[in-house]
Amino acid sequence: MHVPDGFINPPVSAVAGVVAAGAVAVSLKGARRELGGTSRSSGAENGGERTAPLAGLVAAFIFAVQMLNFPVAAGTSGHLLGGALAAILVGPYTGVLCISVVLLMQGILFADGGLTALGVNVLDMGVVTTVVAYALFRGLLGVLPRTRRSVTAASFVAALVSVPAAACAFTLMYWIGGTTDIPIGKVFTAMVGVHVLIGIGEALITALTVGAVVAVRPDLVHGARGLTAPLKLRVDGELVDAPAPEREPAPAAHRPTRGLWVTGLVTALVLAGFVSFYASANPDGLEKVATDKGIDREAKEHAAKDSPLADYGVKDVSNARLSGGLAGVIGVGATLVAGSGAFYVVSRRRRTQGEADSRTEEKV
Repeated sequence: MHVPDGFINPPVSAVAGVVAAGAVAVSLKGARRELGGTSRSSGAENGGERTAPLAGLVAAFIFAVQMLNFPVAAGTSGHLLGGALAAILVGPYTGVLCISVVLLMQGILFADGGLTALGVNVLDMGVVTTVVAYALFRGLLGVLPRTRRSVTAASFVAALVSVPAAACAFTLMYWIGGTTDIPIGKVFTAMVGVHVLIGIGEALITALTVGAVVAVRPDLVHGARGLTAPLKLRVDGELVDAPAPEREPAPAAHRPTRGLWVTGLVTALVLAGFVSFYASANPDGLEKVATDKGIDREAKEHAAKDSPLADYGVKDVSNARLSGGLAGVIGVGATLVAGSGAFYVVSRRRRTQGEADSRTEEKV
């Protein structure tokens, strides 16, 4: 659903850019809490020491999976948007930043998604999907039993709904600032119809990924924190707390994450470098609707069309399999470096501020 330049007029694109920039600024502040360690107000651990090194990996993984277009209808394909997955794994604020990093890398390096439409894409694919998905996810967990299956099921539903929600957001922006005169009812019906189908694929990918991580390290999943309830024993017909084990397990914050990080990185590299060659070549939902309805009549050439990685291929490499695979690997690496660097800075600022506040309190 990457919106090219020329679909939305400059004034509306500019307003969307301002709103998206504001959302990113708010997310930076919120991500400092999600990535910064222990909450001083509550004394409860918020997983920052474990989440910060993995947030860049989540962005790289989403970049890789977005290369895997899957068929959804005759002549149409879809791909992961990733807002739901990012929000559930690393938190909603960090999730917005993850998708923003992915969109920035795609726009600059791969000429995917217009540069003047970057604000539109961040708002649509990053903010809308993340907010809708995480709000629905938390609402479902509020009424479902606190189990791993519930987390996976809630992830499925949240991801499914987030995709047509993004389609609705695009339709709204097009209604306000579309550059072609197309009846909005036709655009809405076509966009929502095809993106409901794409949402099923999004839901499956999100649920499988969240379920896999929850199965091995639920402490690393932001949406699954507090999942484990104290063990109960039935004694004389009554449930009582089980005795504490003689040797307490290592705190979650000190459990190594290297194995999961390496597994995730290898998976992302394989998906982008090899599996992506077998992705569907059909246009995605927005491209198909744009062609069928005439939305693309005023589309502009991408400013980065001459990038050596444009269209997810390496310039001057004639072998299509090798060209696409190298581009995918480079994209995963670039996204990982950019995302990890950004999240490291964010988490460091939070810890530095916390240390400064602690020293102030001690003086008082």
